[in-house]
Amino acid sequence: MNDPESGTLARPQHVAIIMDGNGRWARARGEDRHIGHQAGVRATRRVVEACANRQIASLTLFAFSSENWRRPPQEVNSLMELFLVTLENETAMLNRNDVCLRFIGDRAAFPPALQEKIAMVEGLTAGNGGLRLNIAANYGGRWDITHAAQCLAQEVEAGRLRAQDIDETRMHAYVCLADQKEPDLFIRTGGERRISNFLLWQLAYTELYFTDTLWPDFDETEFDQALRYYAGRQRRYGRTGEQVEQEGGGDV
Repeated sequence: MNDPESGTLARPQHVAIIMDGNGRWARARGEDRHIGHQAGVRATRRVVEACANRQIASLTLFAFSSENWRRPPQEVNSLMELFLVTLENETAMLNRNDVCLRFIGDRAAFPPALQEKIAMVEGLTAGNGGLRLNIAANYGGRWDITHAAQCLAQEVEAGRLRAQDIDETRMHAYVCLADQKEPDLFIRTGGERRISNFLLWQLAYTELYFTDTLWPDFDETEFDQALRYYAGRQRRYGRTGEQVEQEGGGDV
């Protein structure tokens, strides 16, 4: 909603995106799927820079789900190579825009060279104080919650925690991105209307925005349209609309 104090649109602090449509974009042009993934990297660069320029605190991108291993081996191998090349090529852009990169998910399944590159780029950007860019790779929301439950179970087994003391706050501390604000805005490109096992815990009160635009065509104009949608939402968190208005517009 419009901010009455500044006259500007309210902005989300954390945006989460499922970048869908690379393969269909390539197919529509008679190209192989890897060409669509390469075009998707350019769209990713545009959105990262747009977030940095708009003082958005966090951006989480779903790059490779735990289910994506089911894709044809040739495509999976191509994606692994693209991850390596992209990390190599984009480090300068991340530092130039003061972006801190972080990967979430089970990276142990990736080739050793990719694991090393991920750790290296995380280290090279760790001191940046601008946008926090989270890349979800070999990530699944159910995996995230299961992993958190396993960590809590280990605490109980070690005698450091009682089972009856486990609540939402303690559970939240063990899921990915616990140190960042939960996403305010979720965007999915490509026309699908589902969240596909992405940030299941973290998206509980997130505003959902779906667009038919394929990810390689998603640009700054499209992103601003999603931001305008968010600005028009009234976020109630269980309260009535009247309560939100009486309390000054709520957390929008």
